[in-house]
Amino acid sequence: LYYYTPTFTGAVITASIFLVLFVIHTTLLLRTRTWFCTPLAIGALCEVIGFGARAYSHSNKTYSRTNAGPLIALIVQAVLILLAPILFAATIYMFLGRIIRATGHTSLSPININNVTKIFVWCDFILLNLQSTGASLFTNSKGRTWMVTLGRAVVLVGLVVQIVVFGFFVVVAGMWHRRMRRGDREVVRRSVEGFRWERYMVMLYVVSGIITARNFFRVAEFAMGEDGYLNTNEWPVFAFDASLMAVVLVICSFWY
Repeated sequence: LYYYTPTFTGAVITASIFLVLFVIHTTLLLRTRTWFCTPLAIGALCEVIGFGARAYSHSNKTYSRTNAGPLIALIVQAVLILLAPILFAATIYMFLGRIIRATGHTSLSPININNVTKIFVWCDFILLNLQSTGASLFTNSKGRTWMVTLGRAVVLVGLVVQIVVFGFFVVVAGMWHRRMRRGDREVVRRSVEGFRWERYMVMLYVVSGIITARNFFRVAEFAMGEDGYLNTNEWPVFAFDASLMAVVLVICSFWY
C-alpha cells in the first residue's frame, strides 16, 4: 500500500500537535461563539485522525482479504489529510467578509458583500466533494489501474482549481484593501478605530499564501505519478503539508 514504511514516531508527534491545536480551537470556539471558525476545529480533527491512521499503518501496511484494516487506514489518512486544508479555506473565505463588514466599508468590495462569502464557500464545497471523490477512487482501487489514474486526475484537477480560486480570492481581498488605503484616511481611521483590520488582512494573506504553497506541493505530487519522488518518500508530507497546516492553525487561533 505504501512505497515506504510510514514513520510511527513522526505520525504520533504530528497527530499530537494537531490534537493540541484542535483543543485550542475548540475551546476558543465555544468560549467566543465565533462559529464561522468551526471548520478550523473540524479540519484540525481531520489531521489528528489522518496522522493517527498513518501511525497505525507503520505496523499494518499489508492489505489482505482477511485484514482490511491497512486499506481502511490508507483511505482515512489519504482523504482526511488531503481535505483538511479545504476546511481551513472555508473559514478564511468567511473571515474576509467579516473584516469588510466590521469596517463598515462594504461598498469598496469589488464583489457585492452579500455574495463574497457565498461564492467562495460554494466553490470550496464543490472542491471538497471533487477531491474526496478522487481520493476515494485511487485509494480504493484494489489494483485497478484505471481507478488509480482517474482518481489521481480528479484530485489534480481539484487542486489546480483550488489554486485558481484562492488566487481570485486574494485579488478580491487586495482590491478592497487598496481601496481602503486610498480612501479618506481620517474617515477610515474614525470608522475602524479600535479594530486592527490591517493586521487581520496581513494574517489573511499569509495563511492564504501558505495554503496555496501546500496546494502547489500536492499538485506536484499528483502530477509526478504514483512512482514519483514525492509519493515514494515520506518526508515531503511532513515538510510541505503537515507543518504548513499547523502554522495556519496557529495563525488562525488569533481570529477569535
